[in-house]
Amino acid sequence: MWIRARRLAVVVSWIGHPLVFVTISVGIVLATQVASRAAIPLLAALFLSLIAPMGLLLFFGVRSGRWADADVSVREERKRFYPIAIPLSALGTIVMGLANTPRSILRGGVITLLLLIAAAIVNHWSKISLHTLFATYCTVILFRVNISCGSAALILAGLVFWSRLLLSRHTISENISGVALGTVGGIATAWMSI
Repeated sequence: MWIRARRLAVVVSWIGHPLVFVTISVGIVLATQVASRAAIPLLAALFLSLIAPMGLLLFFGVRSGRWADADVSVREERKRFYPIAIPLSALGTIVMGLANTPRSILRGGVITLLLLIAAAIVNHWSKISLHTLFATYCTVILFRVNISCGSAALILAGLVFWSRLLLSRHTISENISGVALGTVGGIATAWMSI
C-alpha cells in the first residue's frame, strides 16, 4: 500500500510541477479568454521566452548536478535557482507586454514574477512549496475563468499538497505558506482590478 501511495505521489508531483501546472493553466486561460487568432501567437511567445528556457534551466541544472531534482527541493540549491528564474519570468512578462497581451493576462505575468520574488525572500528562512504556491495560484485564477476547470484544479492542488507531504519534500507549514501566497496572488490576478 505504501509503495502505491508513494508512486501516486510522484506522479501527482510531476503533473503538479509548477512548470506543468502553470503552462496548462495559461493555455486554458488563453483558450477561453482570448480570440484563437491571438491566443496561439501569445502562447508561442510565452513558450519560447519563458516555458522552454525554464524547462531547459531545470533539465541542465539537474543534469549538471547543480540541483538534486527538477523540483529544486533543497533550500540551499534554491539560492542558485531564483537568481536565474526571476529574470526569466521578467523576460516572459516583457515579451507578453510587447505582444500586446490583454491587460488581465499581463497582470498574471507580473504577479507571477512577484510571487517568485516573494518566494526567494522567504527562502532565507523557509523553503516555501512552489508546487502548492503555483497550484493554488492557478486554481484561484481558473475558478474565475471556468468553474469546472477551477474545480478540477482544486482537486489536483489538494493532491499536490498531499504529495509534497508524503514525499517529505515540504513540511505542513511550508505547504500552508505556499497555499497562502498562491491564494493572495490568484485573487490579485483574477479577482481584483489593479
